Amino acid sequence: MTRQSVAEIRPQVRKYGELTSLEVEVAKANDALLILPVGACEQHGDGLPLSTDSIRADHVAMAVAEELAVAEDLADSDSTVPGRAFVLPSIDYGVSPHHGNLPGTVSLDPRTFVDIVTTVVGQLCDSGFTRILVITGHGGNIAALGVAQQVLLSSHPDLTFAYSPVSGLATDTTAQLPRTEVSGHSGESETSQMLAIDGSLVDSPRLTAGATALDELSPRARLTRTKSPSSAVTFDQYADNGVLGDPRTATAAAGEDILGEIIAKLVSYSKEMLRL
Repeated sequence: MTRQSVAEIRPQVRKYGELTSLEVEVAKANDALLILPVGACEQHGDGLPLSTDSIRADHVAMAVAEELAVAEDLADSDSTVPGRAFVLPSIDYGVSPHHGNLPGTVSLDPRTFVDIVTTVVGQLCDSGFTRILVITGHGGNIAALGVAQQVLLSSHPDLTFAYSPVSGLATDTTAQLPRTEVSGHSGESETSQMLAIDGSLVDSPRLTAGATALDELSPRARLTRTKSPSSAVTFDQYADNGVLGDPRTATAAAGEDILGEIIAKLVSYSKEMLRL
């Protein structure tokens, strides 16, 4: 029996998992960009959900895909504005051993995480996709993603594979936040983003400050706040609640600004990937 074919993808589709097999062939022919959100299931203090990093990565990935679809819809036929992107099903467990002493955390071994990413991406590349962007809401995945990139560079040298953090892109808006000397995990920025995405997911009355000043930390914990050389401790050694900073100062408005900067930078980068 001869299979059917389609000439176009339904315009409302943004998720790879919502494409039909026939539409996947069109996406490959159009050199579509695939976006893979990765996150974590780990403690986020007393007021944020365990899936905070996955929720933020998913939100940003969908927003980038939406922006690219709008750009394509507005483009003239002769325009160099690139085509669409589709968001892959997310990987919602990450490399989180540093959160393992606090309730709720489920961590993958870094080698397992690398294997999952390279297996998924490698199969997509083998099937005909050539551009893949990973967006991670969890900073603990960054080192493993660097390893995955090197593995894929060896096994699939023609693949354009890029990865990016979420919060780390928001340099300008984060600098404007009222932050404590020690800030980061479950602090002002992450909480603001979650309030902007869906405030109902934040247990605001339970938000509490964690480690806020360097002189509160043990000598070993203080040493980890130096970016290079790099060392690590489990987050219960920073504070009993595993929080860095004071999330009580977070606002949805600040979160909107942070997310806006992140999405704008990723849209710009994605357009360059699509022009390759």
